[in-house]
Amino acid sequence: MDLSRVSSHDAETISDADRQAAVVAPVLVRGGEDHVLFTKRADHLGEHPGQMSFPGGGREPSDDSMRETALREAYEEIGLLRDEVDFFGRLDDIGTVTDYSVTPFVARVPDRKYDPDEREVAEIAVLAESDLTNLDNYESEQRMHPQYGDHRIHFFHVDGYTVWGATGRMLVQLLELATDWEMPAEPDRVVDPDAELPL
Repeated sequence: MDLSRVSSHDAETISDADRQAAVVAPVLVRGGEDHVLFTKRADHLGEHPGQMSFPGGGREPSDDSMRETALREAYEEIGLLRDEVDFFGRLDDIGTVTDYSVTPFVARVPDRKYDPDEREVAEIAVLAESDLTNLDNYESEQRMHPQYGDHRIHFFHVDGYTVWGATGRMLVQLLELATDWEMPAEPDRVVDPDAELPL
């Protein structure tokens, strides 16, 4: 992955959200190939239980910046140390259905054993770039959200995990910036708002 292309990206910012959060999109090298690290959220969490996400969370008043939020939360969730994070830039802010504006920071991190905080993280998944960019593992659908209107949902199915939702949108931009992967021009299907998700 050419993360220098993330460094040159002029990220869009959301300034009117009720709540702010930040995440680290960690890229590591394993077996000579780039991989992306995700967390699987604990099933008992009130928001997005069981979903795949990047390590991160909500901004606290003591955080000097969104980057500090991302670092603090990544340390709390998986034990990622600030001195082992090599930041390359950020992706566009993402608005979520839970009224958060999420700022994603892209960074290289070492390939080591991380320690998930079982209160928030069920497990850690490290997925290969080659699998994430394989269109056989990707699908999308267009649906009308009753509050947010017509939107496209992305699904990456790799190693028994499905990355989708806000994290799926972040992953689309990361792959389009840092690799030769391109999102297909058209979704695989158009579905009703209450259609079952392909999870």
